[in-house]
Order: sequence, then structure tokens, then C-alpha cells
Amino acid sequence: MSKSLRGHLLAAIFSAGAAGAVAASTHAETLADAIALAYETNPSLQAQRATQRALDETWVQARAGWRPTLTLNGSATWDDLRTPAAARISPLQHTIVRSNSAIGSLTLNQPIWTGGRAAAAVSAAQADILSGRETLRRVESQVMLTVVQAYVDVRRDEEGVRIRKENVTVLQKQLEESKAKFDVGELTRTDVAQSEARLRAAQALMQSAIAQLAISRANYAAVVGQNPGQLTAEPSLGFLLPTNADDAFAVAEKFSPILRAQQFAEQASRARVSGARAERMPSVSLQAVTRFGPARFDPFNQGLFPHDSAAAVAVSVPIFTGGLTSSRIRQSVERNNTDRINIETQRRSVLQSITSAWNQLIAARANIDSTDEAVRAAAIAAEGTRQEQQLGLRTTLDVLNAEQELRNDELSAASAKHDEYLAAASVLSSMGRLEARDLIPAITQYDAKRNLRKLRFSLGYVPWEEPIALIDRVLILPPIQEAVDRPAEAAVPPGLQPPPATSGATAKTPAKK
Repeated sequence: MSKSLRGHLLAAIFSAGAAGAVAASTHAETLADAIALAYETNPSLQAQRATQRALDETWVQARAGWRPTLTLNGSATWDDLRTPAAARISPLQHTIVRSNSAIGSLTLNQPIWTGGRAAAAVSAAQADILSGRETLRRVESQVMLTVVQAYVDVRRDEEGVRIRKENVTVLQKQLEESKAKFDVGELTRTDVAQSEARLRAAQALMQSAIAQLAISRANYAAVVGQNPGQLTAEPSLGFLLPTNADDAFAVAEKFSPILRAQQFAEQASRARVSGARAERMPSVSLQAVTRFGPARFDPFNQGLFPHDSAAAVAVSVPIFTGGLTSSRIRQSVERNNTDRINIETQRRSVLQSITSAWNQLIAARANIDSTDEAVRAAAIAAEGTRQEQQLGLRTTLDVLNAEQELRNDELSAASAKHDEYLAAASVLSSMGRLEARDLIPAITQYDAKRNLRKLRFSLGYVPWEEPIALIDRVLILPPIQEAVDRPAEAAVPPGLQPPPATSGATAKTPAKK
């Protein structure tokens, strides 16, 4: 961890511990701001984009099977032959003979038909790239969900610290009143001890709440890239949510990145089955060779270098491979079977995730109504208990219990709002809608296709590879198909909007449908 990052995280902890619910910076920060910053700087997302760009290169490497290759070979030899005088055959034989020579060749090879090998490799690369783009979508959705969770965690814990501090303040006043009444003989030492015990327990809980807020702030800084400022209320996610779980699953079945990635993975393994079968097919290529030498090269004399040129059509036909090709075909078929079966596995997993998140959303919405009513009733009960104590109808313990119930209900209400928003985000993540283009459409979106378009005519491209590619795909039974992309879901407007100033508690939660 760099010193600067360590400093930022420590700042998040210390600011939370020192100021409680007060944020380190004073500027207002929205959920859209946090998502936009994470979208640009989150290291997990940046690394996955780099991984996708590396995966794009496999398409170029596969297409090289249709492109010409030019190879230059050369060698130089120096020979020093020494013959002892006793071993000479005739007196005229030299004792020391030195010679040198050089030879070179230039070879051009242009594939005409690979038997479908290159076509299968290109189709597999295309499917791998499409699967990688869905994986990038999945990572982006996970990062967005993590940002949402970090955001609502900080807001929940800030509310928790506020409630705990208010509880300590109320109990401190209660202890002072108990001591004053004890001094005039209205209460016993037991009442004072009860008030003091509740105060000390509340102070301990407040410190725990402050520590939890520091943890949440550190988590926020880790995923977003900066310490949280003064976080505003969460905007509604209702514009993205479907009306029921069936509609959610219908969207997920078409656009879930997990399911689509597996479907493209099956396309890739199917293409590799075709590639394994193509190993049985002959291949045809054109070759042109120019050779120079061997000849003396020292001193250099161009006329001493003989050369010849030749052009040929090379045909390679595999006859017997010892069962290797057949084994690879069977292996590829079973791997494709695995990928095809895993499509159903992922479909069921997506259904389970949506069902779970949807039911959590329904439960959390019901909890919001219940906890809000509980807070209202507990506040009335606490105020009534305090007034009845003044009339001698309630004991100090009754007042303390009423205050504790009120604070517990307030904490439950804050948690219910937190849980409902997070459950809504989880539903959208499982559907494939928790992405920057839906949440923050105003910012420039990363284009995963741009890099591949740039590579289309990169170094190595030759215009005649297109007809060769067509021949390679068609002249095999069955013909090898290119991987087929699928349209993405249109972005759902209008994106995250700041909640209305008069929206109250409803601005913190998705709109109910």
C-alpha cells in the first residue's frame, strides 16, 4: 500500500473517530458523485478493462492464420583445417587450410486454405471477447453495488452515531436529575445507580458506533477513492426497478452479464470443437523462396553469391496422428457439453439471486413501515413515561427502559431504510441494470468495443485476407460460423437524480410499486 493511500485511509478512520457523524469535508456529496468517481478510478474496474484489451489481441493473433509470413534465414561459416606434417598424403598438401562461406534465404508463405483451422480459431476468439465484455459488465455491476453499499453503510452508521450521542445526552440529564432528587430524598441510591449504569452502557455503545462508522468510511474510501464528504440522501432507484419478480427475471434472462458470459463461452467451446475437427483436414498454401549461396563472403564479392528462386503450392494432408486428433476432438466435445450445461446452471443461479434479493426488498419495505410506526409509538411512550415519573406514577427504571426502546426502534428504522436500498440495488445488479450507463448516463461511458475496432486494421492486415477467410469458413462441412453478438438493453432514463428537498424519508428509498 502506498503512503498516500495509507494516509487517506487513516484520515477516514481518524476523522470518523474524532467527529463522530460529522464528515471530514464539508462539501455535499451525492451517490452519483461517488459512482462517477469509482467508475473512473476504481482499480478493480480499471484492471478488468485492461484484461479485456489484452483479450482483444487474441482476435488479431487468430486472424494471423490467414495472413502471409516472410522469413529471412542466414548463416555464415568460418573453417580452419590444420593437418600435421606426418599426416599429409602428399608433399603438396597444405598444413593449414582456412575457408569461409555464407548462405541466406528469404521465404514467403501465404495460406490459401487451412482446412477451417484459422476460421475456428477466429470464431473462438470472437466468442471469448464477447464473453469477456460480459465479464467486464459483471465486474462493473459489482463495483457499482459495492459503492452503493459503502454509501448507505456510511449514512446508516452516521445516523447510528447521532442516535447514540443523543441517547448519551438524554441519559446524562437523567442521571443529573436522579442525583438531584436523591439529594432531596425523593429517590433512592438504587435509582441513581440504575441511571449511571445505563449511561455508562450508552457511552460504550456510542464508542462502538463511532468505530463502526470509521470502518464504513474506510471501506468507502477504498472503493470510491476518497473519503466521504457530507453525504446527501440516496436518490430513488424506482425508475430502474420492475414491477414484480417475474419481470425482473425476464430482463435478466436476456441481459444478465453472468448468463450472457456463459452463453458466449459455450459459443467459444463450440468453435474449438470445429477447430479440433479441422485438424483432420488438409491445408494449402503458396510458398516463394529465394536462396543465396553458399559462397565466399570475405572479401565480399556479389558475383560469388549464386542464388535461385522457386515458387510452389504446398499441400499438407494429415494421415495418421496416433489417435491424437481424435482424442482432442472428444475432449473439445465434452468441454462444449460442460459449457452448454453450465448455461442452465447460471440461469438457475440468476433466478435464485433475483428471488432472494426481491424478497429481501419486500421484507425491507415492510420493515420500514413497521419501524417508522414503532419509532412514533416509542417516542410517545417515552415522553409519557417521563411525565408520569414527574407525577410519581413511574419509576426511574421505567423511564430508562422507555428511552432504550426508543433508541432501539430508531436504530431499527435506520437499518430498515439501509436494507431496502441495498436490496433494490442487489435486484438491479442481478438483472444487469446496475451499470454506469443507467445510473450516471451524463458522463462519458467506457467503450469496450473501441479497442477492437482500432485493431481491425492494425499492423499485419492485408486486403486479401477477407476472401481467404471466406474460403476457409465455407469449404468445410458444416461451415464454421462467426460468433454472434447480442444487442444490449437500452439505457433506462433518467439516471440518478437528487431527491426533492421536500421528499423526506421517501427520498432515501426506492419508489414502491
